[in-house]
Amino acid sequence: MNYKMMGRFISQILLLEAVFMLPALSISLVCREGNAVYGFCVSIAVILAAFWVLRYLCRGSQKGFYARDGLVCVGLGWIVLSLMGCLPFYLSGEIPSFLDALFEIVSGFTTTGASILPEVESLSRGILYWRSFSHWLGGMGILVFLLAVVPAGERQSGFTMHILRAESPGPTVGKLVPRMRRTASILYLLYIALTILNVLFLLIGKMPLYDAVCTAFGTAGTGGFGIKNDSIGGYSPYIQNVCTVFMLLFGVNFSCYYLLVMKRIRNVFRDEELRLYFGIVLVSTGLIVWNIRGVYGTLGETLRHGAFQVASIITTTGFSTTDFDLWPSFSKAILLCLMVVGACAGSTGGGIKCSRVLLLFKSLYRNVRKALDPQKIQTVRINGNRVDESVVENTGMYLVAYVFIIVFSFLLLSLDGFSTTTNFSAVLACFNNIGPGLEAVGPAANFSGYSMLSKCVLIGDMLAGRLEIYPILILFSRSAWRHR
Repeated sequence: MNYKMMGRFISQILLLEAVFMLPALSISLVCREGNAVYGFCVSIAVILAAFWVLRYLCRGSQKGFYARDGLVCVGLGWIVLSLMGCLPFYLSGEIPSFLDALFEIVSGFTTTGASILPEVESLSRGILYWRSFSHWLGGMGILVFLLAVVPAGERQSGFTMHILRAESPGPTVGKLVPRMRRTASILYLLYIALTILNVLFLLIGKMPLYDAVCTAFGTAGTGGFGIKNDSIGGYSPYIQNVCTVFMLLFGVNFSCYYLLVMKRIRNVFRDEELRLYFGIVLVSTGLIVWNIRGVYGTLGETLRHGAFQVASIITTTGFSTTDFDLWPSFSKAILLCLMVVGACAGSTGGGIKCSRVLLLFKSLYRNVRKALDPQKIQTVRINGNRVDESVVENTGMYLVAYVFIIVFSFLLLSLDGFSTTTNFSAVLACFNNIGPGLEAVGPAANFSGYSMLSKCVLIGDMLAGRLEIYPILILFSRSAWRHR
């Protein structure tokens, strides 16, 4: 285990976090929010002090970074990022409980959008901005951002692929270009371009600039923290439709956008995961619109709310325009299924990912055919390419870990006495980085009623879900911390 190399990398994460707090501090200064200014100033000072201590202790680090180191570094990096990132909430006094502040920022960085706040509009504008920006920062991943902007020296050679693989969502991480650092840069340029485009479309709908920026952060990161108590419900139908479109766009694998830029349009339309993703969206929207046709006054309103919530849930954004907990059971069952499926691999969305769903079904079909003809060699192919057996095996193991964590978390939450639906949807919402669940944790409610133990469990679920389980699980393995 290369501890010094990991320490240097985490120190760089802390420095970036301090820099990213400066815009929120500036907003608080302009708005003369004294408590928020104090919270950000002290937080930045603490973070910078931690940065210099780590930098000093890890001087003279040697190169040599392996897959195990990458997983541990990503898991530790996100935990440290969250522990420091929650300080402005806590020190400003706007979230008096440190555990609640930690829950809120973990929900932000992991793009979950589950909140313990019963009323968000009472927060200062600087704190609200930091809360929303945490979505944008966590959407693509702060470690990917670090790989994109920090020059690589000789000592840092060799870890780029391990970091990118550990933090990026999906069963595999491929290179858009031969150099992985260049890949990280391309991903963030596409991410920034789509975010700016989202802001522009919201401004066309006469949304205030501050609201547009914060909403775009939540949409781009597929997070779902709103700056209004009714989320997106109070905005115009145009703005709601813009959010629907951009939530779906940010749920697409960013490799598809790179292919579009490179004018390889035919390859995009042949992508099986993309076709499955939009197929699920269209079918789910149609079924929900049919099921809730008597709830709203017109077909247009019904279609708008149905499409918005399908986009919000499958991309794991968590925005809402209406209280879907009041919808018929069939529609809520579809939304629960969408929570599990999630968006595309390589997007900012959570869930199992459409690529894994596709791979699991193809593996099942392959096994059925092998049972009928054991002598025939059967392979799994996606987009015409043979899938390596190690990927198929890892997908199956991921599903096992996924189910185990869901069941274990559900049992622990059941100690609090909430209904089965509330607890199960809370676990699904946090582990799949959705945000709102059903009943007591629905879109019109929050997670403040849970005990300290349950909140800790849900914090772990949010981190494990965002980081694809293994970077968090490996932190509990004794062998992961041994020197080579």
